[in-house]
Amino acid sequence: MKILIVDDSSTMRRIIGNVVMQLGFAKDDFDEAEDGVKAWKLLSESQYDIILTDWNMPNMNGLDLVKKVRSEGNHQKVPIIMITTEGGKSEVITALKAGVNNYIVKPFNAQVLKEKLDGVLK
Repeated sequence: MKILIVDDSSTMRRIIGNVVMQLGFAKDDFDEAEDGVKAWKLLSESQYDIILTDWNMPNMNGLDLVKKVRSEGNHQKVPIIMITTEGGKSEVITALKAGVNNYIVKPFNAQVLKEKLDGVLK
């Protein structure tokens, strides 16, 4: 299982990576990107089974990344979970309409991420 973690905060990428490893994945199971541009480059180079992305990032934000993934390339069916501080109802609706499969509001714990991962991978 290959996971792509996209967040402009290196600390947040490390936290998400640690949670993913707590859930039984190996360090080799995930790649990291600091924005949507880098994520899109990684997506064009290899296959991923799930994308975990932040919303607010420079260069290409998470919402634009989701729209790009859903409209072009060979990752259109890959589950996407947005992990963000944007917790308003309108933001959640916007993200779901853009194509995210699930939504986590920061801060979160390992159990929440596990439940969301289980939900999109089943």
